Amino acid sequence: MKIFHSIKDFSSPKKTILTLGTFDGVHIGHKKILEKVIQHTHGEEYESLVLTFFPHPRMILQERSEIRLLNTISEKVSLLEQLGIQNLVIHPFDESFSRLTAEEFVKTVLVEQFKIHKIIIGYDHRFGRNRTADIHNLIEFGEKYNFEVEQISAQEINEISVSSTKIRNAIQEGNMILANKYLGYNYFVTGTVIKGKQLGRTIGFPTANLTIEEDYKLIPLKGVYIVSSLINNQEIYGMMNIGINPTVGVEDLSVEIHYLDFEGDLYNQKITVSILKRIRGEEKFDSILLLKEQIEKDKTQTLIYLDTLNLQ
Repeated sequence: MKIFHSIKDFSSPKKTILTLGTFDGVHIGHKKILEKVIQHTHGEEYESLVLTFFPHPRMILQERSEIRLLNTISEKVSLLEQLGIQNLVIHPFDESFSRLTAEEFVKTVLVEQFKIHKIIIGYDHRFGRNRTADIHNLIEFGEKYNFEVEQISAQEINEISVSSTKIRNAIQEGNMILANKYLGYNYFVTGTVIKGKQLGRTIGFPTANLTIEEDYKLIPLKGVYIVSSLINNQEIYGMMNIGINPTVGVEDLSVEIHYLDFEGDLYNQKITVSILKRIRGEEKFDSILLLKEQIEKDKTQTLIYLDTLNLQ
């Protein structure tokens, strides 16, 4: 996949089959659109192109927006590449770009820069200054500038309205089962393992303490989760705690993973943690002993759940 970091950087001798959007999460609704784009590029005549933006438009256009995203840029790139997209343009979104009228955008970007043959969009897509243009305007522009327009209906997206917002809400509520259903894969976080207080070692549950560089990445609701990671080409399962560790008086949010049936040094390694299910919320215990007893119960619950998935 070729990656371009600005609209003006893109160049191809071929016409493009294109879709555009923030594609946060690259969820099952997005995949319906992206698969259509790829289907239409079979052969040598056209190339597939995805136009996306960073920062997220809401970060720029809404004051005090505290939106957290499902994917970092590198995660999004990886997901789109896995689907088979040939070209990805990640355009810096700013106020100047947001002021382009719908027709200015169509003429200068889609037609002149991208040499568009066909655009495929979702059922609720809006674009242009103040998002005033819709599918009807796009069809009119297509007739004027000689390109095709195809819309994916809500019915084609499993007869449900899947949205990144709904997925974010599910994750913020700790409902990973629902979030993963909408995503079409297990939600994941990626970070580097750093040294922590090493309390887990003293109670028989050593943990990998994860630091996540991108502060805009959405972290699930505090609590204990069943997770998995690919370590040394092997799928390793475990339990992840997201919280402030109130039992030992820690105030900073931490992400810690205890892997089952694993021994090894993960310090300074970058790992990806897929989140399967939330077991319970964060609790404060009266003693370290009671905390250890609860973690034992969490482990039992984790093993039972993994057994139901035939993953052990």
